[in-house]
Amino acid sequence: MNKKAKIVRMVTPDHLCPWGIKALDLLKRNNFEIEDEHLDSMDANKTFKEENGFDETPQIWIEGENVGGYENLRSHLGMKPEEEDGKTYQPVIAIFAVAFLMAITTAHAISSGFPVIRVAELFIAILMCILGVQKLQNLSQFTTGFVQYDLLAQKDVRYGYLYPFVETGAGILMIAGLFTWVAAPAALLVSSIGAISVIKAVYIEKRDLECACTGGGDGVPLGSLSLTENLLMIGMAIWMLLKEII
Repeated sequence: MNKKAKIVRMVTPDHLCPWGIKALDLLKRNNFEIEDEHLDSMDANKTFKEENGFDETPQIWIEGENVGGYENLRSHLGMKPEEEDGKTYQPVIAIFAVAFLMAITTAHAISSGFPVIRVAELFIAILMCILGVQKLQNLSQFTTGFVQYDLLAQKDVRYGYLYPFVETGAGILMIAGLFTWVAAPAALLVSSIGAISVIKAVYIEKRDLECACTGGGDGVPLGSLSLTENLLMIGMAIWMLLKEII
């Protein structure tokens, strides 16, 4: 027989508790026989917590034993916490991977093949655009992280607000090969400052900081990937300038 579980969660006309939905889904996928009890108002939710001494809902019971909320249920089922505090490279890895796949498919659509040089050009240009958009979503959050290590932004905070526009604009122009004499030097300047700043903060001063490369606030460590982003931009800028000269 399937084990029995009970879940008490908020289900009102105005609010469906997301953790309750996710907990219910976990119980279903683990083949529990479920008693699903709804709290149909904020007052009912408050009363339930006060009367039973709980800090949160949903609350889950398995075979009559209270295991707690959603994260407690995950732990009970032997699963890792869904949202772990700490630093992670996941956001920037996802961006790099998507940019690379976009570069491959775009190059293939244009040339009906996979020209390596064009794929590399598109990869770096698209990567710059995506990272720029991440920063532009919340300029205040980005600059708060950026000024902690960028040498020029520490001298003039306005540079921190300008940086995402330069990065994104240069990437857009590089995709089409337009205004190279404007886009490439601009990209070369900001990426060179960025590379020097990362080297100073991480490898010389040994500071433990979060990178603002994906906009800040998502736990990406400042380190090798941050330096790689700047080195790729430097390489791309130099390559584009050389193409114009040759």
